[in-house]
Amino acid sequence: MYSGQKYLISIVGPTAVGKTAAAIQLANHYHTEILSADSRQLFREMSIGTAKPTDEELAQAHHHFINSHQVTEAFSVGDFEKQGLTVLKQIFEQHDVAIMAGGSGLYVNAIINGFDDLPAAPPEIREKLNQLLSTEGIEVLQQKLLNADPVYYNQVDLNNPQRLIRALEVFESTGKPYSSFRKGSVAKRDFNIIKIGLNLPREELYNRINQRVDMMIAGGLIEEVKALTQYRHLNALNTVGYTEVFDYLDGKTDLATAVAMVKQNTRRFAKRQLTWFKKDKDIQWFPPTDAPAMIDFIDNAIARLNG
Repeated sequence: MYSGQKYLISIVGPTAVGKTAAAIQLANHYHTEILSADSRQLFREMSIGTAKPTDEELAQAHHHFINSHQVTEAFSVGDFEKQGLTVLKQIFEQHDVAIMAGGSGLYVNAIINGFDDLPAAPPEIREKLNQLLSTEGIEVLQQKLLNADPVYYNQVDLNNPQRLIRALEVFESTGKPYSSFRKGSVAKRDFNIIKIGLNLPREELYNRINQRVDMMIAGGLIEEVKALTQYRHLNALNTVGYTEVFDYLDGKTDLATAVAMVKQNTRRFAKRQLTWFKKDKDIQWFPPTDAPAMIDFIDNAIARLNG
């Protein structure tokens, strides 16, 4: 069936849509392993707020980049590309098919297309920009980026503070705009890529998000965030589900408000994810529970690629 070729099945979609369950089904069908493309689930200390796969799910298929790093370790998209490609090479020594699943668009893109080799910035620059975000809001970062790099300003998701901070720290540490470091070219891969997207009607997806947040709170999210207080300055903790709870722990909001904000910001994040992935016209979209249709699509794609 495979004619000696290798195939990466990329499964993307918004948070809470059901990527983990679908990836496990496909991994078991093709007797292979899963590469997680989630920029937070790789940190051991962040489990509840990242909706990490359960121990039962992890036992059903071999996952890579789940609980693989400590939150204090610096880990970039470039690191993920290098380490992810190494893992895929190991998987392909044993299997013809590998599964990649996750909602971090930059991580997915790094494996599929390659990532620009950007210069590292001193950590104090990032801390200064994070402090600016915390005290003065995202609008200040947006204006700074417009002044520093109008080209990237017109390309970036302006509501994503992490992207703004990354671009600004590159500019402040090098004096050159972030856009000048971006290749815009696609890396050559020695495996074929088949792209699958999962989605649900908006109301159903939002209900799932709201229910998941309630389960996180019931499962101990407040205690998890409290235990990470000493690391709150790290970029890994500057993420939905953690920043809102830090505000609650700081006395800036009450618990009900914090929970409502986690739900609202997660829904906004899901919308941004869909906007990102919908730009890729090679992605074939499915309901998350329709594994038979996904398998038919994959098998047909493999047959076409085999000629």
